[in-house]
Amino acid sequence: MARLIRTGKLSARETLEAHLNHIERVNPTINAIVTLDCDRAWEAAKRADELQARGQSLGPLHGLPIAHKDLQLTRGIRTTFGSRIFRDFIPDQDSPLVERIRGAGAVTIGKTNTPEFGAGSQTFNEVFGATLNPWDLTKTCGGSSGGGAVSVACCMLPIADGTDLGASLRNPAAFCNVVGFRPSAGSVPSDSPAPFHVEGPMARSVADAAFFFSAIADSPQPPRGDIRGARIAWWKDLGGIPFDPEIREIVNAQRAVFESLGCIVEEAEPDFKGADAVFRTLRFRSTAERLGEFAALHPELVKDTIHWEIEQSRRLTDTDIARAKEKHLDVQQRMIRFMRRYEFFILPVTQVPPFDVKKYWPTEIGGVKMATYIDWFKSCYYISVMGSPAISVPCGFTAGGLPVGLQIVGRDQDDWGVLRIAQAYSSEASDARKT
Repeated sequence: MARLIRTGKLSARETLEAHLNHIERVNPTINAIVTLDCDRAWEAAKRADELQARGQSLGPLHGLPIAHKDLQLTRGIRTTFGSRIFRDFIPDQDSPLVERIRGAGAVTIGKTNTPEFGAGSQTFNEVFGATLNPWDLTKTCGGSSGGGAVSVACCMLPIADGTDLGASLRNPAAFCNVVGFRPSAGSVPSDSPAPFHVEGPMARSVADAAFFFSAIADSPQPPRGDIRGARIAWWKDLGGIPFDPEIREIVNAQRAVFESLGCIVEEAEPDFKGADAVFRTLRFRSTAERLGEFAALHPELVKDTIHWEIEQSRRLTDTDIARAKEKHLDVQQRMIRFMRRYEFFILPVTQVPPFDVKKYWPTEIGGVKMATYIDWFKSCYYISVMGSPAISVPCGFTAGGLPVGLQIVGRDQDDWGVLRIAQAYSSEASDARKT
């Protein structure tokens, strides 16, 4: 699509019209795009076509329509953060990521849905309601980048941006059968003070995710390398956390694909001791610092789980925070040492398939009760704590037809290595299914 626009075989306005028409048909059913600004989009598409006609230098995303996650500030376009407090807020500036995407030539058409303040891996809020899973409208699409994942899955957008603190790019990608890439910290510009927070691309293919990433990242693409002989650590049980049996079976069946690619696959995993406590402690403190004032001023407009996180933070001392930061460094050092032997670590993205959209979170996995609304996505947030780049790629479906995602983790700052092996896997797995 970008190539056709660049060569004049397709106009930005034609591209925008096709997407807006499709949004009009599909979005009322799934509720993924929550704010549309068609007037601004048409103006931007017209400018894009005029630049192309004059032969001016074009950005890599020139003319491609995009809607930004509703946590991103967008100049002149409503940004609610999924909160009733900000339901009519219109910022006068762009976030660093939106600024970079605009600078690369994309046409902003609006915003995609997210949970309130991005808290939780299930996309619903009191402003816009829930976003539904396109594979089963009774199921959740995951979160917190759920609106972006669904928009891409339903071809309402060619690409979407997302954020990921605990699971927010990878979980919805897995639930919606698209690609979500969590880059290394610092690869993509961000002004968020939250720990573990990164921003990255979502797309329908690894190639599209890599294309989008190349336009927004500060890490240049290295020469292509061969993955034959790459040493891969294959997950075991992540320290005993529960998984749905179908998730385990479908993901483990993919081991043969990597072996067919010439990779050396061994059963091994990092030492995750302390990762859970680090994530919870630093997350709770960050939530209290960022949202405590809003919760105090408008308690009735803030959801219970955010109040719960703030309450957990009140129980933490400065010593607790200092100790968590020390443990965080220790966990990351252990991961670095582990990845000296292995180039990649592979595990499931999620511990469960998509669940009932009316449930806030799954309360039980494999007979193990989930005490809180963050307990059920440890398979993602353990990786967030490690600080490594990770990608979610589609790898199959449950017997009920629900998507399952494979998570590939790479060495620190090896974003392109992760994208390279993900592309190789996706191509090989696709060819295997055809035969």
